[in-house]
Amino acid sequence: MSLPEPLRPGQWPDGHVDEQTFAAYLAELPVSKVWRQKQAARRRAFVARWPRLEDWLAEPLPVRVGSLPGQRADRLTDRISFEGRLYVIHLSLQHGLRLDWPYLTAAATLRVPRNVGGSLAAGIECLVADSVQLGYTRRSSEHAFWPLVGRLLLAAGHADPARLGEADLTAYAQALTEFAKREDVAAFYGPAEAFTVRARILRSHLHRLATVLYHRGQLAEPPSMAKPTYAQRHVGPPAMEKILVCYLETRALDARPSTLEKVELGLRRFMAFLAQHAPQVTDWEHVTRQDALAFATYLDTATGFRSGHPLRAGQPGNPLAIMTKRAMLSAVSVFTSDVASWGWPGGPTRPLLGAGDLPKVPRRVPRYIPDHELDRLMAAVTSLPDSYQRAALLIARWSGARRDEIRRLELDCLDAYPDGTPRLRIPAGKTRRERQVPIHPDAADAIRAVQVDRGAERGFRDDLSGTVVRRLFVRKGRPCSASYLFDASLETACVAAGLVDAARQPTITAHRFRHTVGTQLAESGARLHTIMQVLGHTSPGMSMVYAQISDPQVLADYQSVLTPGATIAGPAAEALRGGRLGPEAVDWLTTNFLKTELELGHCLRLPAEGPCECDLYLSCAKFVTTPRYADRLRRRHRMQQTLIDDARTRGWEREVQRHQATAARIQALLTELGEPLHENHDFDGQVCL
Repeated sequence: MSLPEPLRPGQWPDGHVDEQTFAAYLAELPVSKVWRQKQAARRRAFVARWPRLEDWLAEPLPVRVGSLPGQRADRLTDRISFEGRLYVIHLSLQHGLRLDWPYLTAAATLRVPRNVGGSLAAGIECLVADSVQLGYTRRSSEHAFWPLVGRLLLAAGHADPARLGEADLTAYAQALTEFAKREDVAAFYGPAEAFTVRARILRSHLHRLATVLYHRGQLAEPPSMAKPTYAQRHVGPPAMEKILVCYLETRALDARPSTLEKVELGLRRFMAFLAQHAPQVTDWEHVTRQDALAFATYLDTATGFRSGHPLRAGQPGNPLAIMTKRAMLSAVSVFTSDVASWGWPGGPTRPLLGAGDLPKVPRRVPRYIPDHELDRLMAAVTSLPDSYQRAALLIARWSGARRDEIRRLELDCLDAYPDGTPRLRIPAGKTRRERQVPIHPDAADAIRAVQVDRGAERGFRDDLSGTVVRRLFVRKGRPCSASYLFDASLETACVAAGLVDAARQPTITAHRFRHTVGTQLAESGARLHTIMQVLGHTSPGMSMVYAQISDPQVLADYQSVLTPGATIAGPAAEALRGGRLGPEAVDWLTTNFLKTELELGHCLRLPAEGPCECDLYLSCAKFVTTPRYADRLRRRHRMQQTLIDDARTRGWEREVQRHQATAARIQALLTELGEPLHENHDFDGQVCL
């Protein structure tokens, strides 16, 4: 059915179309003659009741809606208005009448007939087909799009779904918010919670439509999920809000969106605290250090919020974790320091918190997954029915990549080395560096399975690079969340593998795969640079953690010194053999033994004793060494002999005596260790970095 031209100004002075025009529209519908006659009669009654269309538009909302919940068919609020809906729809879709959102929202049973045919029906069917292509079912897409798109077009005053854009969807979302504030909501929807449930469903449908429109190119940016009620941000006094907004815009120039989100969360929670505990403070200039410290004390007893079902949103949950409290206080510290240094008028005049005010975080040893648990877990992972979840966990297992790095993998992330070994390209993430690492064939096969399953969706803008990239893990037109890829899948796998605690919670997290890869590399003798490259570390110290906890020589050397009957030499040897070290000293040595290593042994001098300035292997009472250092001692002894010969040639008798004393002391240490003086082979231990 071809659509007539929209009304031109003055074409229909009263806003109505004549009977012949409406009859021509009805004639093209696949309906009976009796039904056409009935609709024509309803139009005549509507025009007779409201000769000017603007009179109907000015009627109270219940009159325009015509039928309210619970009313009998013979006792409607306004039968003429209710039965004239098809005529009103005709005026909107074919003659440019833009219906208002209060009417479209209140008229819960208003529907654009599916038998309208023409480009309107074809346009909606095209949206349904695109939704199915993204992974949604046809039935759910038809159920969502026919009433939803119909209302959007009635508000826009045209019948072309291809012209819908961001403004149309935003207007509907805002209309739902505004309608919920009306005092007469129950008159149109019955029980108070009925509209809440309907609005939640409509927002879900809006998000699906926005996803489809984005991949069709009708929206510039992909839609974001609406935040739950408990995540709504506190808005502070105008003076404080202005400074905060300017600060966030400035930080957005170099900070990742996730970082900016945490900063804003901390600062807005601080403003909410001030509004409750210091309402007299209305600008940043008058916020004191005492206010900031009081906020820190408040966070010690504050709780988070439970996520999950929207009707339970906002209920208090568990106490805040140390890292959460530290992030919020850090946001206040950095904000006040930055703005004070920038000299912004109305901003904080000095930093309110320092590093010493932040909660101290214990430094934990990385927790790798033991082999017996890893085998059971991976058997369960390979049995996961979802190819996306299975691939994500296999990538985590064999690459050691972070969760966000895996979630942001690009569709073409997999290639191969010249010898055919699969190679994974990991996108720039926490350290802002892209890297390539070898990947196990099992993980490579899982990636290829996902690649085959993917359609031709539009790409997404990367937070770091700013470029639009096609991601690997995209389902139903949206990037998969970390919760879906890792949390839900690991819960299923851990339950299947029996790796749960007493509360039936998984004992394995996705990050432990990363620790496992680092530990296995270190135990296999991988170079420090290799561990750094695979895990994406920017400093050797980050990777040294795995070398320290995994080096079997560290354990052997520790046992050779601190276990009964060990072969040791040096001034501290007698104290160790005789058990004359106190409990505190033994505890310190047990914790920090690796840090005591020197070139020729270990210095057991405790921190409380202050620095040692002597030549340790000669005279320090805290020096101890083991047979592991015998080759180094022999090398040093040979060096001393060379120095003795050189000093004699030059006639430096005092230097000869000094080097002879050093050589004698080294020889004595070797004798105590039961090691020969002239055995000639290289030291096979690791050099302390």
